Amino acid sequence: MPQVLLCRIHFLKEMLLLPALGNRDEKVISGLACLLSEIGQAAPYLIVEASAEALSLTDALLSCVAFPSEDWEIADSTLQFWSSLASYILSLDAEGTKEGKNVEDIFSPVFLALLDALLLRAQVNESVLSHENETLDLPDALAQFRMNLVELLVDICQLLGPVTFTQKLFFGGWVSVPIRWKEVETKLFALNVVSEVVLQEGQNFDFSVIMQLVTMLSSRPSDELPGFMCIVCRSVADVVGSYSKWLSSIQKNVRPLLLFLAAGISDPQLSSACASALHKFCEDVSPFIYDPTNLEIIMWIGEALEKRPMPLHEEEEVLSAISMVLGSLPNKELQYSLLAKFLSSSYEAIGKLIDVDSNHSCRQNPVTYTQILSSAVRGLYRMGTVFSHLTTSLPTGHPTDNLVCGLLRAFWPILEKLLRSEHVDNGNLSAAACRALSLAVQSSGQHFAMLLHDILDCLSTNFLSFQSYDCYIRAASGVIEEFSQQEEYGSLFVTTFERFTKAASIMALNSSYICDQEPDLVEAYTNFASTFVRGSHKEVLAASGSLLEVSFQKAAICCTAMHRGAALAAMSYLSCK
Repeated sequence: MPQVLLCRIHFLKEMLLLPALGNRDEKVISGLACLLSEIGQAAPYLIVEASAEALSLTDALLSCVAFPSEDWEIADSTLQFWSSLASYILSLDAEGTKEGKNVEDIFSPVFLALLDALLLRAQVNESVLSHENETLDLPDALAQFRMNLVELLVDICQLLGPVTFTQKLFFGGWVSVPIRWKEVETKLFALNVVSEVVLQEGQNFDFSVIMQLVTMLSSRPSDELPGFMCIVCRSVADVVGSYSKWLSSIQKNVRPLLLFLAAGISDPQLSSACASALHKFCEDVSPFIYDPTNLEIIMWIGEALEKRPMPLHEEEEVLSAISMVLGSLPNKELQYSLLAKFLSSSYEAIGKLIDVDSNHSCRQNPVTYTQILSSAVRGLYRMGTVFSHLTTSLPTGHPTDNLVCGLLRAFWPILEKLLRSEHVDNGNLSAAACRALSLAVQSSGQHFAMLLHDILDCLSTNFLSFQSYDCYIRAASGVIEEFSQQEEYGSLFVTTFERFTKAASIMALNSSYICDQEPDLVEAYTNFASTFVRGSHKEVLAASGSLLEVSFQKAAICCTAMHRGAALAAMSYLSCK
């Protein structure tokens, strides 16, 4: 059937498609685009034979893709054909046959023309470009079209090769006057989409045009950027993040890029893209970032978080980026100084909450107290994120080796005061405190060895006071996992296990119905018990026989729960038996 229809391509093209294109009859064009796509998709092996009919079909579909419709449905309807054709050609090339190479050479001009057409159709329309338009997002239909384009653009990049693909994007320059921002934004999108393929090639490209855009956009105040220009800035940030390893390898690039990202992070419209890009930029830390002027920008970004709180997931990206840089500083004294400065506001926020106990007027003012409480929670989250990036070894005795250790040791006293205060009746505060402690222990647990008794006592006591807060059990589980191989702490672990097991909320787990009502508690307790059993020495397990019996009984009941997570955690614990 495809062969029969392929023979009629000239008729369909000359007698139906070309007149419809001339008359701008979108219904006819749309129908023919779907028909031609299905013909080609049904038999890609016929298309790669490059007969006159096959090439006529590809030319007809290129005309459909390039047709300047108000929406993107016509071009979108052809994407499946182009993807199947590109995949088929790539599979032939992967076999290493001469035929595969010949097919690739024949169809490279076709896919170059297709790339031009797709870049044209993927551009925003004039309504988005209007200065009166404050829209900060692409139209939904265009956003969907671009999502559908991703796989095809990757295939085209693989087929043409990253060098040819990027040369096509960079051809003609982007910053000629007047700048054609529609083209620039679309090419940035395409460049970002194929980043993985380009990076795998391993050949550095000239990204000077990206740096020109960075410099140009950084010099413009954010209030002078209309809606579409914000989209351009986000696209630049995406490209910076995707190609950060290459961009940061050139010393002169680091400072302008940091300034661009810093400005973007302070802008609510750009903060998400720039925060993600900064995280990627700092992930593979370049030695050039340790330059004092660059560290100054990094610290300025951290200080700016105090002035304009960001959504937690965005703040997490920024904090992780800063922590990776500071945590890898080769100069330990400078590292300690900058970390202490970076964390000072978090310590102050927690200290201010603790001081509320002696200032009852703050507690009596709900608005003021809520603000202080929120600042402390955010401070704990920041501290936890920073500590998660501080992997330290036991001090060797050299003064600089003890600097970060001192920073970690200063953390527990203020956290202990907080955990023993009345403020932990707030669930968010308890969760943030437990998270910070868990991450600090995971990062450098051995520095907390001398404090182990106080830590576990604090966690178990607080759980007994607030038995709906499973975060205390989870934090204790992390502590035991870190120290379980050290036999001298066995009796302490047994005591902690006993306090959790005999808690009223755990003893109440007598039916699957109750387990379904408290799935987080079930998961936390059974995971704690699993950690205890898997990590403890035989002597410790022998001393906790009665506790194990009770915990296994509870786990057996929880296995029948409808909640999948709770049931799986319970079954996992029973597998330790």
